[in-house]
Amino acid sequence: MTDQAETTRASRPAALRRTVTAVLEARSSRWTTPLLLWLASRVVSTVLLVTVYWLATANGWHFASVRRDPSFATFSGSWDASFYRTIAEHGYPTVLPTDGAGHVVPNPWAFLPLFPGVVRALMTVTGASFWVAGIAVATLCGAGACVVLYRLVLAVADVRRARWATAFFAFGATGFLLQVAYAESTFLLLLFGALLALVRRRYGLVAVLGVLAAFTRPGVLALAVALAVHLVVRWVAARRAGAAAADGGAGSFPWRERLAVVLAGLVVAAAGLAWPFVASAVTGHPDAYLETELSWWVGFVGRQHFAPLTPWFLMAGRWLGPVGIVLVVVVLAAAAWFLRRRDVRALGPEVPGFAVAYVAYLVAVFLPQQSLPRLLMPVAPLGAAEAFTATRRRAVTWLVVGVGLQAVAVVVLWFLGYP
Repeated sequence: MTDQAETTRASRPAALRRTVTAVLEARSSRWTTPLLLWLASRVVSTVLLVTVYWLATANGWHFASVRRDPSFATFSGSWDASFYRTIAEHGYPTVLPTDGAGHVVPNPWAFLPLFPGVVRALMTVTGASFWVAGIAVATLCGAGACVVLYRLVLAVADVRRARWATAFFAFGATGFLLQVAYAESTFLLLLFGALLALVRRRYGLVAVLGVLAAFTRPGVLALAVALAVHLVVRWVAARRAGAAAADGGAGSFPWRERLAVVLAGLVVAAAGLAWPFVASAVTGHPDAYLETELSWWVGFVGRQHFAPLTPWFLMAGRWLGPVGIVLVVVVLAAAAWFLRRRDVRALGPEVPGFAVAYVAYLVAVFLPQQSLPRLLMPVAPLGAAEAFTATRRRAVTWLVVGVGLQAVAVVVLWFLGYP
């Protein structure tokens, strides 16, 4: 046997070990990488929150939201969390609360039941308070959201961009919401899971996760639109591929899968539209949900009647006049330009399709105020675009900016506005 042959034979076990190690590391990274990013981000967010809480308590600063039981736990669940606490402990009111003029005032019907329901179950099992149980559920779901987001981006891009997109999400301006008693992290876990299932063509799972998300936070109708985009893209691709006549032209997109996509879309859309009907049925008030949502507008634009596609212009016009209207047009044009970028479209039809639909939903129904950054968290997969990750320097810059904005957000939202 020649020396070359012996060398080749001896190298085979080493090559096999390297291959096995690479496979194991790849499988492990699907968990360890996002979880390590989540853990590091929790250190940053916790330090920010504890520092602000300690300074405020030591100096007697007033918080924007009233806390009857001042503690770090209640500080981590200000404002909206009080409504989730009411739902978890007492359920929803059967009579809408009103002011002296008979107008509906802010009440729990603006908040969906899945998150407080899960928190209630944990409270029952452990005996923990709402604040402790709420923070625990939100934090664990935040970890899950990071893992699923990482895998979602990995399914449409590469490891480098999956890592950066997850880092932007966890360390960004709203990263602290992954550990406070809000429903955001639960919703994001379900939503990212549904999008990942859609990319992997597991339509039954899309429907299940979509329905759960629909009863966690508003906005799941955008997932139904993403299903429609997916249906059209696959249908067109199958036709272009020259489907075989023997199977009725189904080709690589069988009719059973087409039906599954349609059914999933209908189920998700129905779930996304269901809550106003539930609120009306329980309270006996036909516009219970709409009037409850509009009650939050009063402090910003006065009492208004709702008209789709007008809230952004209404808010901007009220506070900035004609300049505000122009600003809204510029912002929407910039968003449209970004969503049409080649690097965004390279993420496949599902993620950009959902992002476009979700942004359109916010423009159609949401009054822009301090909650807007929080409501933009579902478009986190777009963080994988080359606009943010093309070079290491660019990605690091965006990450540093995100951490800095998170520090600003914690101060502004807890002392000037509401998280």
